[in-house]
Amino acid sequence: MSDRIEEIVRELESIKERNARVEADKAWEISKIRVAAICMITYVCAALLLWLIGVERFWLSALVPVLGFYLSCRSLPALKKWWVNAIYRMEKH
Repeated sequence: MSDRIEEIVRELESIKERNARVEADKAWEISKIRVAAICMITYVCAALLLWLIGVERFWLSALVPVLGFYLSCRSLPALKKWWVNAIYRMEKH
């Protein structure tokens, strides 16, 4: 009996550790730092590419993919909420 309780305690601790990792991953996915970092990396890469191919005002043109990414980050939570409520729950029933 004692061994079984110890096994259950170990499993519970393992689940708690996994939940903590999942929560941290989720927090990172929606963090402003992550979005800002991706925007910066996207801008630098796009600006460099546009500069290399000779686009005039490459620094301005490089904003297009950044704005697209940023707007998608802002709209996806609302789309996800709709999808969960309208589609996912209906598929489960």
